[in-house]
Amino acid sequence: MRRAGRRGRPAEEDSPMENGVGQEPGAAEAPAAEGAPAPRAPRVRPRLVFHTQLAHGSPTGRIEGFTNVKELYAKIAEVFSISPTEILFCTLNTHKVDMQKLLGGQIGLEDFIFAHVRGETKEVEVTKTEDALGLTITDNGAGYAFIKRIKEGSIINRLQTVCVGDSIEAINDHTIVGCRHYEVARMLRELPRAQPFTLRLVQPKKAFDMIGQRTRSSKCPGEGRVASGKETLRLRAKGAATLEEGPSAFEEEAARRVDDLLESYMGIRDSELASTMVETAKESRGAAALARGLAAVLGEFAFPEEFVAEVWAAVGEAQGRQK
Repeated sequence: MRRAGRRGRPAEEDSPMENGVGQEPGAAEAPAAEGAPAPRAPRVRPRLVFHTQLAHGSPTGRIEGFTNVKELYAKIAEVFSISPTEILFCTLNTHKVDMQKLLGGQIGLEDFIFAHVRGETKEVEVTKTEDALGLTITDNGAGYAFIKRIKEGSIINRLQTVCVGDSIEAINDHTIVGCRHYEVARMLRELPRAQPFTLRLVQPKKAFDMIGQRTRSSKCPGEGRVASGKETLRLRAKGAATLEEGPSAFEEEAARRVDDLLESYMGIRDSELASTMVETAKESRGAAALARGLAAVLGEFAFPEEFVAEVWAAVGEAQGRQK
């Protein structure tokens, strides 16, 4: 419903939020002073529309108007008439369970989004014969933690039923839905040795689960597409999404090194978390300042001093390599 008192301005001139990126509103409708130049028309950003499919097979849908990952899932779910809780994670430009193509905090403006939804549930009994299980955990930013990597020769690697991409739904019948990846990793580390425990896992739905799948082309429309420009949509846990230039070579290298440190120290991988830590390091003047910055921004993690020191060194080494 339009507000009264705004006659003479067509509805299509309104400037809604598009993917969280504010379009500049029109100027106030006050009469211009005599002889003054007419006010400049506001610069309107292009509508940001992304194409999406269900990874196991579906028609192509169009989504727009989201500001964070949860809203993105809600938009995808609306297009395909499913619940947002059915979506385990998304990949960019491939329908495969490719952990190198996971949707994180940034989406290229030409990226094609594939949503991987819940498939079969399975339970696996594990005996912890070593301190480390060999799992790297990440999460989808909307309540599901899942397996991003399995170390060769590890306890989990010897269990053929556990796969990369499986979502961890419960540990010993204790649901962990809604927990962040670092909380799940800590729970698994704290399990006692030599005492069996049960993992309830949900695997992504496979393509052959689709009725009539044989008639569908083996190559998805978005498969292999590469963004044509460096501009990306940056999704944030707090606040509106923003259009930004893609990360520099230094930022990519530094984030990769920090992500490796997160895996070695905490058993998680999180490219968005790593990028946030690199941004904080860029604004700091030493490891002590970085520790204070991380505590202010990411206090829930309580990073140990030796870890912060290694992050500072890793960012410095990445910067040195790019000079």
